[in-house]
Amino acid sequence: MGRRSPRTGTEPVTARSPLRLRLLLAAVFLPLFVAGAVLFGVWAALSGAGDSPGRGPLILLAAVCGVLALTALLDLLVVLRRLRRERGAS
Repeated sequence: MGRRSPRTGTEPVTARSPLRLRLLLAAVFLPLFVAGAVLFGVWAALSGAGDSPGRGPLILLAAVCGVLALTALLDLLVVLRRLRRERGAS
């Protein structure tokens, strides 16, 4: 099946990750974070020298949104892989 950590005895035998909820959250937040990264990136590119907020914070926000979008994408891929594996095992 795959590598699994040995049970420590403290978790339930039937413990499962809520894959459908993770799928929903990743599918909702991935486009939002991508839109945020694009929005802050364009705003930073169009900002002038005396504008507030400055260019630095906008670039930082764009980078943070980009990292969160990448995290949501990776989680989406992991969840889809696990759901496919569950369907194949049934």
